[in-house]
Amino acid sequence: MAETHTETIDFYWRPGCPFCMALRWRLRKERLPLREINIWEDDAAAARVRDITGGDETVPTVVVGSAAMVNPRPAEVVEAVRDQAPRILEQRAQAAAPPARGPRGWWARLSAWCGR
Repeated sequence: MAETHTETIDFYWRPGCPFCMALRWRLRKERLPLREINIWEDDAAAARVRDITGGDETVPTVVVGSAAMVNPRPAEVVEAVRDQAPRILEQRAQAAAPPARGPRGWWARLSAWCGR
């Protein structure tokens, strides 16, 4: 049977969660594309998190293919991407460019980090 791979990293979060903010920052620093889902605005997402965690709405919860992780370390997410969604890493490597320097480079990095 052929392996199937996903193209998304589902990042379940909620406002005010410091663990979510820290993990999101680290994953963005790794240049991983996230599909961010606020469980307080999406009842189906909250239900999926409860299914994954055994009834709690613990966030951050990250899903890559069949790998579901609750409050993972960034290295765990990268490993799951390597196993479940290797094309994401390939695309990241192809798009890698040296960061710009100076004031314009700083603004570009800030805008990219903020998702703009």
